[in-house]
Amino acid sequence: MNNLRHLISPLDLSLKEIDKILSLAATIKENPKSYSKKCEGLKLATLFYEPSTRTRLSFETAMLNLGGSIIGFSDAANSSVSKGETVSDTMRIINCFADICAIRHNKEGAALVAASKATIPVINAGDGGHQHPTQTLTDLNTIRSLKGRLSGLKIGFCGDLKFGRTVHSLIHALVRYPDNEFVLISPDELRVPAYIRDDVLIHSGVKFTEVQRLEDSLSDLDILYMTRVQKERFFNEEEYIRLKDRYILDKEKMKLAGPEMLILHPLPRVNEIATEVDDDPRAVYFKQVEYGVYARMALILFLLGKEDTSC
Repeated sequence: MNNLRHLISPLDLSLKEIDKILSLAATIKENPKSYSKKCEGLKLATLFYEPSTRTRLSFETAMLNLGGSIIGFSDAANSSVSKGETVSDTMRIINCFADICAIRHNKEGAALVAASKATIPVINAGDGGHQHPTQTLTDLNTIRSLKGRLSGLKIGFCGDLKFGRTVHSLIHALVRYPDNEFVLISPDELRVPAYIRDDVLIHSGVKFTEVQRLEDSLSDLDILYMTRVQKERFFNEEEYIRLKDRYILDKEKMKLAGPEMLILHPLPRVNEIATEVDDDPRAVYFKQVEYGVYARMALILFLLGKEDTSC
């Protein structure tokens, strides 16, 4: 394939390319039938070494909506990985079967390894606690669609900011847009890692604050990005139990938030957002799922060189 492109990190896309993909996603949302045969005869391989519901089904729905088909696995135990096959060798095999690949892995850098052996586009669907660029496209698509812009926003990130790859990826993306401000809400144990704080936030010169109380931060946020404390990232279960209920967004706390604030969450949630909040018009985390399908449809078309919007 000429001009082979991968998406391993949000930084693999220029702002112009991100805007192009998001504009295409909006066009698809308005007229999905016009895109129902764009990938006819093409295959997406979904290589999910780590459990997933939303991301895997979103990719598969996106490809099916484009008229393509799906191969792959949703559990590494049901693949040759269980026999000791490496990511590199698996990717060499997938090159023979598919036209594009989405990979999720519990180890940082696995998607990059796959891309180094790929002759087809590779999409990082999440690698350990590192990056999750298509969730970032989902988040950006949701924000742009509902707020009308990606700049001049005050965004609060709450919960697991240490291991939260969705947080890391979204910060990487949003610092590139002008006049955004960040409020990082977490206990000391789950603060954003130094490479995000120093190399991304401080290096970019954006305004940010780190706080521990959610209640003190709600009144002037445009976006609240809630995250769960991820049990699978902890080596010490006692520490997980101690921290997992640190932040719970409920109706009482929502009284402190502005009427235009949007609540996003990459899902799945555990109990960090009470179900009583689901009916609040500011809660858009289930709408994110829909916006994610359109974003992934647009990305697939972009990477396959089929992003021409003419029908």
